[in-house]
Amino acid sequence: MRYIRLLRNVTNWWLHFGIKFGLNHKDPVTFRLRKGVVLEIPRRLLHEFKEIFMEECYTSGLALKVGEQPTVIDIGASVGLFSFFAASRFEDPRIISFEPVPANFHQLQRNSRLNRRVKIKCFRKAVYGHRGEIPLSIEADTSYTTAARVGRAENGRCHTINVPSLTLADIFEENDLQRCNMLKMDCEGSEYEILYNCPAHYLQSVDQMAIEVHRGADPRHDIQSLEAHLRNSGFVCRQNRRNRNMLYAWRRQLQGT
Repeated sequence: MRYIRLLRNVTNWWLHFGIKFGLNHKDPVTFRLRKGVVLEIPRRLLHEFKEIFMEECYTSGLALKVGEQPTVIDIGASVGLFSFFAASRFEDPRIISFEPVPANFHQLQRNSRLNRRVKIKCFRKAVYGHRGEIPLSIEADTSYTTAARVGRAENGRCHTINVPSLTLADIFEENDLQRCNMLKMDCEGSEYEILYNCPAHYLQSVDQMAIEVHRGADPRHDIQSLEAHLRNSGFVCRQNRRNRNMLYAWRRQLQGT
């Protein structure tokens, strides 16, 4: 099934096998997706590429069809892997992407420039439970990372940067959104602050979401507590049977549409 999805999503799919068998050593790697979308990916992030394009981790558990001209919010966009997956799979989407790590954001912008027909807005900001500035701990030995977390670095393998933050409500207000058809979140533990502090009006404007959940130290920072919160907010939820860190949620009243 993984290879079927690869063929379905990537037109120059043979590059994957060239990399796998040591025949391709380019860095970054340029994949060509459906609808003419181009995605330039650092080799360090090829694992994440396989999760999104071969496992379809953010869409395989969705209950609702993503209709035409959807609004997609990508929180924790990294270099744009899911953003441009959405651009290649959905019908004329409007994509709003957030990535606070400078190197990741630089590559996200580059991928945006390679796809000028894609309607995407990119912001070098973190999404969190409050607006302002927050400390971010990132790995010190690499430019690209998918493991940046809110908080100050506690060991020599990481260092701290300060980044601007905004809330989910701010995203709706500043982008004049009435509705988000799909919300994707992979933000290394910030999902709790974002969703627990989001006013009900804005949360009810989200049709469905796919969240990679990260356990935290707070007793409410686990997938069961987050699922309970979303159910109490009018969502139907389910976990991915193979990847227990993935949580999908959709508006109860939309289930039969």
